[in-house]
Amino acid sequence: DIGDILRGKDLYLGDKGEKLKLEDNVKNIFRKIYEGLTDGGAKNHYGSDENYFQLREDWWDLNRHDVWKAITCKAKEADKYFREKTSEGNDCSVEKCKCLNGDPPTKLDYVPQYLR
Repeated sequence: DIGDILRGKDLYLGDKGEKLKLEDNVKNIFRKIYEGLTDGGAKNHYGSDENYFQLREDWWDLNRHDVWKAITCKAKEADKYFREKTSEGNDCSVEKCKCLNGDPPTKLDYVPQYLR
């Protein structure tokens, strides 16, 4: 899943070389984001983690809504995701693979992959 890949938590079970290549590409992207930070406090917050795990988590928290929008941008009005309730169990009128308020109908990206 995209969230797991970006956050470095993917259980990728395919070719090990492909997994390492993918992880290196993601680390390079987040290294560029880290190097582009202008606030010294932000750089200190993320420290010297060469895998950028905290930066990746924070980026996902900030951008997951927009990633979902991009994934579902071509969805038709009648297209549905696999459930019509929010992660909290509330009713969710689903249109174009999202709730009417724009939220994804699930927060499974925060559930460890092996439990899904």
